[in-house]
Amino acid sequence: MAALLALALAAAGLVLVLADVATTSTAPLNEAQKIVSPPAKAADTKKRMPAAGKNLATANPLYRTGRLVDVNCVPGELPAGSMTAYRRFLTRVTNCLNKAWGAQFRKAGLPFAKPRLRIITTKVKTPCGAWNAGADGVYCSTDRTMYLMISRDQLRNPFPLGITRLIAHEYGHHIQQISGIWHYYWAARVGAGKAQRLLLSRKSELQAECFSSVFMSTMQGTPLVTDADWSYTVDWFRKNGAKGWPQNDHGKGPTQAAWMTRGFNRGTPGSCNTWSANYRNVN
Repeated sequence: MAALLALALAAAGLVLVLADVATTSTAPLNEAQKIVSPPAKAADTKKRMPAAGKNLATANPLYRTGRLVDVNCVPGELPAGSMTAYRRFLTRVTNCLNKAWGAQFRKAGLPFAKPRLRIITTKVKTPCGAWNAGADGVYCSTDRTMYLMISRDQLRNPFPLGITRLIAHEYGHHIQQISGIWHYYWAARVGAGKAQRLLLSRKSELQAECFSSVFMSTMQGTPLVTDADWSYTVDWFRKNGAKGWPQNDHGKGPTQAAWMTRGFNRGTPGSCNTWSANYRNVN
């Protein structure tokens, strides 16, 4: 094959390395992962939550379902400059996520519902509120919709692994929503101080990232998820993952990388139980 090839994601800056090319240290797709709306009014949630509600987070039935089902996901090519191709690619990835997690919910004996997908090119106001600053993707629990924003730069220089990881993360928040994990999250926030709220946010974000990595592991070794590209992505988050967030609500870079690695290597939802983890592992 030709010399060495690398595609740089201009706005997001993540570099796709197809050979032993030296990579840059610029930022990948900025994953907008601020949780902006509870499933119901906080006061109502608090009233409904039983004392055992914490079990929805710490001992969820999903944790006992083993490896995530491999649905042989092949979303196809993502050529530059085509919004139609982007929509097709993201729709196919979402269908893969629906199949994989739907099967996992059946194993857990839990009801499953698909999220909506909305692809946008400019910031929008969702039912959960204003668009998060610096965000390329948002999950809103109010309408159970994943909003993915594709910029002109991303359209010109698409990075399939990066956008797949991003949508799988937002889908991870949907899993938290429909499995009941977020019911505990929102109830626990009621009356909590700032430090505790940040801790709860980190547990939620790190779990969603781990869920994303679990899904990515089902495509390990494919053209979409090569070992070199995945290693580079994890290393970027280790060095830079916390830089886009003014408060420690997503976890430090090494912490993010650790949960990405854990989910990818084990491939099970049970490996993503951040709610029972020691504090030093969710810092």
